[in-house]
Amino acid sequence: MKRALISVFDKTGIVEFANFLVSKDIEIISTGGTYKYLKENSVPVIEVAEVTKAPEMLDGRVKTLHPVIHGGILAIRANKDHMDTIKARGIETIDFVIVNLYPFFDKVQEDLEFDEKVEFIDIGGPTMLRSAAKSFKDVVVISDVADYKIVMDEMKNGDVTIETKKRLAGKVFNLTSAYDAAISNFLLDEKYPRYLSLSYKKMMDLRYGENPHQDAAYYVSTTENGAMKDFDILNGKELSFNNLRDMDIAWKVVSEFDEYACCGLKHSTPCGVAVGESSYDAYMKTYNCDPTSIFGGIVAINKKVDKKTAEEMIKIFLEIVIAPEFDEDALEVLRTKKNLRVIKCNFKPLDKINLVKVDGGLLIQDEDTVFANEYKVVTKKIPTAEEMENLIFGMKVVKYSKSNAIVVVKDKMAIGIGNGETNRIWPTEQALERAKTGVILASDAFFPFRDVVDTAAKAGIKAIIQPGGSMRDKESIDACDEYGISMVFTSIRHFKH
Repeated sequence: MKRALISVFDKTGIVEFANFLVSKDIEIISTGGTYKYLKENSVPVIEVAEVTKAPEMLDGRVKTLHPVIHGGILAIRANKDHMDTIKARGIETIDFVIVNLYPFFDKVQEDLEFDEKVEFIDIGGPTMLRSAAKSFKDVVVISDVADYKIVMDEMKNGDVTIETKKRLAGKVFNLTSAYDAAISNFLLDEKYPRYLSLSYKKMMDLRYGENPHQDAAYYVSTTENGAMKDFDILNGKELSFNNLRDMDIAWKVVSEFDEYACCGLKHSTPCGVAVGESSYDAYMKTYNCDPTSIFGGIVAINKKVDKKTAEEMIKIFLEIVIAPEFDEDALEVLRTKKNLRVIKCNFKPLDKINLVKVDGGLLIQDEDTVFANEYKVVTKKIPTAEEMENLIFGMKVVKYSKSNAIVVVKDKMAIGIGNGETNRIWPTEQALERAKTGVILASDAFFPFRDVVDTAAKAGIKAIIQPGGSMRDKESIDACDEYGISMVFTSIRHFKH
């Protein structure tokens, strides 16, 4: 008679599956809570301790870590020596291993004490799964509730195919590697350990990547919360690869502000940003920054969206609207556009590291969370309090614009954004041309020459903010003094490639 070992934390569907195995003349052995659960549901089951002749010990930490269990799993059926050995020791083969793990992925994110989280590190479960996965030619190993049906369907017509056994074994190592990575990251207090262990779970398949000919999927961290993991889709069609990238940046921009803030974004680049007295005020100012580029873009607001704002939003084609809250009547208005994705973000940005894939490698860096080391006025002219507010606003926007980046601001509106160029004068000219008028100018990095100041002066710019740090800083400072422009250094660069 064949045997199945069942030990599951998630008991979804296990009674039905166990009864199916019994109907196929497969004997069930089980442990602890699973044994009690199956017994209560009238499933014929033998307790592991009866098989091993060793009672559970150490509060259940030791129950399946026993030669009778692992000998029965690991013995190669086609190897005569293996089979003679287990026969001599009175060990019977185990042909099915159905195990799912303690929910460490979930518990590590909860507000628990360190020692409580440690108790959710599963040892016996991964050990049984790995043993069974190595013996996949002889053992059917199931680590995912969703695979019960696949196995039952195949067994109704005979044996489980070798192709399915191999795939199920691969899923085990896929799971245990992510599980171990999560534990490693929890225990190892090193920013950049010798081996990079990432633990991510697929959240969804995407229609395609950046372009229709590219396949794509979206994975989220198993151990950390985050704005782009814990959001609710309140309306609209499924999200795309580009949608998710753009959502991330738009939400990060508005999360920089405490007051009502709105960001219009297109192709991962802000096209308009403003703050206001209400969601409506912030949205209208953002729209007026660049009414052309916002069409077909993404809009993020950092506070509740009301009906009046929603009524303005649906006047143009938008891909996505993001906010932490929506009035019910605002949702009714937005839902009149059936394809408009309405996203409720439950967290502000929480990422601590940034990953960039290169061919054959992975670059890792801290997230750019430091805004400025100081605000040092380096010119004779000192900016007014109003100008200083606009300078800080501009620096928050330029931080999320692709380098080289220049932002022109008036009345806390990013009315001109130039970015993604190979020198600094081109985005300056673009930003000023788009702005038509402006008060301050922000740059993501220092000025290598005075040409930016010269160009800004011709456009009537009154104040400039930039990191400083060029060998030619004095040229730009002298130019500002010539034109009566104030300039502030932050000593922090914000390249975004």
